[in-house]
Order: sequence, then C-alpha cells, then structure tokens
Amino acid sequence: MSNKIAVLGAGSWGSVLANLLVGNNEEVMLWSRDSEQVVTMNRWHINPQYMKDFKYSPDLKATDDMEEAVRDAEYILMVIPTKGLREVAGNLNKILVKLDQKPLLIHATKGLEQETYKRPSQMLAEEIDEDHRQDIVVLSGPSHAEDVAIQDMTAVTAACANLTAAERVQKLFSNNFFRVYTNDDVIGAEFGGALKNIIAIGAGALQGLGYKDNARAALITRGLAEIRRLGVAFGANPFTFIGLSGVGDLVVTATSRNSRNWRAGYQLGQGRQLEDVISNMGMVIEGIYTAKAAYELAQKRNVKMPITEALYRVLYEGEDIETAITNLMSRKATSEME
Repeated sequence: MSNKIAVLGAGSWGSVLANLLVGNNEEVMLWSRDSEQVVTMNRWHINPQYMKDFKYSPDLKATDDMEEAVRDAEYILMVIPTKGLREVAGNLNKILVKLDQKPLLIHATKGLEQETYKRPSQMLAEEIDEDHRQDIVVLSGPSHAEDVAIQDMTAVTAACANLTAAERVQKLFSNNFFRVYTNDDVIGAEFGGALKNIIAIGAGALQGLGYKDNARAALITRGLAEIRRLGVAFGANPFTFIGLSGVGDLVVTATSRNSRNWRAGYQLGQGRQLEDVISNMGMVIEGIYTAKAAYELAQKRNVKMPITEALYRVLYEGEDIETAITNLMSRKATSEME
C-alpha cells in the first residue's frame, strides 16, 4: 500500500527525491511556487532550469497549490533553501491547521539561518504547531541530485531523536540504489550538512587558483576538524562527523563539479567577482550565506574556525584569496589534536 507524500520544493534535489519516491511506488505530489515550472513538469516531465536533459516519471504530479499538495499527506518532505524555509513552513502550518492534519515532517535543507543561527529543524519546530506535526527527520548525506537521478549508488542518513521515526523514513526512501541509515544525532547531521558547503567553496577556489590534490586534501581534512569543533560545541556527537552526514557529505561536495558551492568557489578562484558568480549560478549557493552565520556563531562561542574565518573575509570583506591562503598557511604552528 502506497503512502501519500508531499514534496515542497521543486529544485534539483527536491524534484529528484520526489521522482525517487514515485519509483518506490509511493503517491507523490510535488509543490512549486512557479506555475510555469509546474506546467512543464506535468506536460513534458522535465525540469530544465535545474535538471537539464533528465526525464521524470509521468506518474510524478506537480502543483503550485500547497494545500492540494499536502492534503491527506502522511509525510511532508521539505527541500527549501534555508532563507525561504521559515516562510514556507509558516504557510504550511496554516494549511495543516485548516486541514487538521498531523504528518511526519522530513527536511533535506542544509544551512543555518542568518541572524538567529538556527538549524532547519529548529526553524520548522518554531513555525509548525506541535499539534499538527509528528517528529522532524533530517535527510542528509553525500547525494548529488544528478547522480541519484541516474541511480548511482548512494547512501544517506535519516536523523531523528526518535529512531522509530527515522526508521519510517529509512523504509520510505530505501531501494536497490539508495541506501538509508539511521542516526539519533540531529544536531550533528544538520551542522555537517550546513558547514560542508563552506569548505566546498574553499576547495573550488583552490582548484580555480591552480592548487593540486595535496592542497585539497589538507583543506578537506582541516575543514572537517572545524565542522566537528563547532558541532560538538552545540552538543553534537563527534562520531557523527566521521559518518555520511559529516565526512561523506564533505568529500562529495568539495570534490565534484556537480556541487554548486564548489563551482562558485572555482569561479572565485579564477578571479570572478562574487556578484557575478551569484547571478550566473541560477541556484542558491548555500555556502555563501552559511559562511557568514558560521563565522558569527564561532565568534560568539569562541570556537576556532580559521578556514571559515578566511572565507568569510574573502566573501564579505573583499580580501584577496591568495592573501587569505598565505595568512592561513603562516599561522602559528599547532598540534593536529588541538
């Protein structure tokens, strides 16, 4: 028996996850605020702005009416950029109250809210009444939409303090190419998913500047140390960061041209201005905004994050990338285990 699932957000990841669920014989309704995108997906089963040349299942239905999408849904998957998540969640709450529904919420958003520094699950918990939601499950891990679309082998984590809810999500998404593990560390999963985007910008910048594999390996390794340091300061399990939502997501995002954060960094490394990079990307570059939130959060908590700090200065204070690298490499020598 199939489940009714609403997927809110029809970008590359949201639409591909919706298509995956249809392939798992679930009843899926995909919501987008863009009526033209909805017509294109329903009529021709394509999403050219986000997934060029990919053909979606004709059984995937799209709508620009959120109420239609979520009516009778047992699960709601939210794949919304961080800066728009609170607004969409607020609108969703009004609909759930009206319909008197209480679905299980899942989100695949990776970032931190500006000013408040809150994680996506915290934002959802604030915006959606407890009486109209079950648990909130985080779906995170190394998973480019382009690869999942062609059924490349993928492993991710479903994280929730209530492991029974995580196991429900595990069962919902799992198939012969998409393997889902469970974890009860929501804090670690969300910090890992958000902060890896910062390091991916740095990795792209290094390659754009002509640096090689040694430099990239050093950046990824020390970047992971920073991610773990900040996450643990907020109560995350340190072992989460050597798992799929930690090192796994970091490696794929910091090494692949499918990563919009990597591509943004690469363009910066080649000398393009930040404004030009943002305008020509056509999609949200979460790492740019997360760099600011993470830098400010680290300053407040007195957590050492030198790579994040260097990228913040490049992105928000106009520091030259080569100067930032020189300053990083010439810092006082310390122990790796610090």
